[in-house]
Amino acid sequence: MPTATSRPLLLGHRGVRPVRRFGAYAQTSKLPSENTLAAFDYALTNRCDGFEFDVRFTQDHRAIVCHDPQLGGREISAADYAELGRAGSDPACLEDVLLRFGTAAYLDIELKTGGNEERVIAALRGTPPSCGYVVSSFFPEILLRIKQLDSSVPLGFICDRAEYVNVWTELPIAVLIPHHKLVTEKLIAAAHRRDVQVFTWTVNQRRDLVRLSGWGVDGLISDDPALLSRTFVKS
Repeated sequence: MPTATSRPLLLGHRGVRPVRRFGAYAQTSKLPSENTLAAFDYALTNRCDGFEFDVRFTQDHRAIVCHDPQLGGREISAADYAELGRAGSDPACLEDVLLRFGTAAYLDIELKTGGNEERVIAALRGTPPSCGYVVSSFFPEILLRIKQLDSSVPLGFICDRAEYVNVWTELPIAVLIPHHKLVTEKLIAAAHRRDVQVFTWTVNQRRDLVRLSGWGVDGLISDDPALLSRTFVKS
């Protein structure tokens, strides 16, 4: 992981996503779908350090990579993994990501729902990431359950509202992950005094990337891995 004196960690948001600029989405025909193995490959090909991705659980407790609660017209939590495959969705599982990228990328593993934290711990123990990782969530109860199960797992609290920002001081986290509009130099300094890193999302403008880096954020999450690379990675 980059040190405090180097550039921030560069992470593709869901690997890669279309970026809305000037009122319209940029050309996406060459972009892989978000939250897929191809999207994660894209982030690394564009010299990111890793990527953020979302995890939900099927009815039969499989940890699949997906942001939305539905996939292929089916409610993920009410479907078995095999049903999703038969419907043509064929999502990757957390285990697939750990096996393929655990030795090559920093992983920000966002848990969208609770109740299957034991499965996450089992997957991490089965294929331990070796390039750094964080298990993150908007929900404090998920983070506290992970901490109860395995205190060695680094945790990240995600927030997108000002009234939730201060909750981080009450949580056993290694990383604070606020929306970029909530980030201030004061917040970064306060987190660093507690040995907590600050990652921020979703930063898709170069001027914002440069400003936040100058303030001392530890990680930048962007829909546009190529922009991250152009901004920070020397040829």
